[in-house]
Amino acid sequence: MPDPSAAASRPEFELAPKDIGTIAAVEAPLSLIERISGNTALRRALVLVGLALLWQLYAVWLDDSLLFPSFTETVRVFVADMLSGALSDRILTSIRVLLIGYAAGIALAAVLTTLAVATRIGNDILSVLTAMFNPLPAIALLPLALIWFGLGTPSLVFVLIHGVLWAVVLNTSAGFRAVPETLRMSGRNFGLSGPRYVVLILMPAAAAPILAGLKIGWAFAWRTLIAAELVFGVSSRSGGLGWYIFQAREELETARVFAGLLAVILIGLLVESVIFRAIEERTVRRWGMQR
Repeated sequence: MPDPSAAASRPEFELAPKDIGTIAAVEAPLSLIERISGNTALRRALVLVGLALLWQLYAVWLDDSLLFPSFTETVRVFVADMLSGALSDRILTSIRVLLIGYAAGIALAAVLTTLAVATRIGNDILSVLTAMFNPLPAIALLPLALIWFGLGTPSLVFVLIHGVLWAVVLNTSAGFRAVPETLRMSGRNFGLSGPRYVVLILMPAAAAPILAGLKIGWAFAWRTLIAAELVFGVSSRSGGLGWYIFQAREELETARVFAGLLAVILIGLLVESVIFRAIEERTVRRWGMQR
């Protein structure tokens, strides 16, 4: 009877090397369609070109520049007003007010969220305030802002803070609540509490929803500012971009109205595609929180 513990003998064999010249290329050049589909910036640029082409074709078919100016006419007015300063000065005025209101709204949101995380009463206060004021449109506070602060920058900043605050607070609070308990316990084990606990533990872990809140707050602030300027517009003796659009409408210069709207769209695309995208690439995408 053979010994079961003995190793079974295996026959030896040797294979001759094959010619690898018949094997297909491991790395093949991408086709034009594959390169286009893999380039995000190029795909989005093609979408913009397509929209501009549709705009131009519809305007040519309609043939009524007073009702719907063409894309080329709008670009011509846009470039002319930018070079003359008629549009560029209004854009700078609006951006200056926007940055003040946006920064103030983010700072106030940080304070309220920190208090909500640190204390129960702060959480209760934030919950009640959010339920009360978040459904309230920022532009609805404009009449009160005019009564309290008068015609000028403070009124615009007041409505901008309202537009930014609640979007940032809601997303930040939701992000903080989604932080895993293991990270929370790690922070407590290191003796962190209050603002240090929020900055070192909660904010990095909730970076993705916080960034989403900042983007939503920016969009709300930009729309609120243009709407407010369309209503009364003058800020520090000079109107903003909304006032530029309003004046063009009053003078029936439709191409100038479209040039103002084009400026609003371009600024939105710039902030979204350049500034916020750069922040995403250096934070949440780099950390593996987003695909």
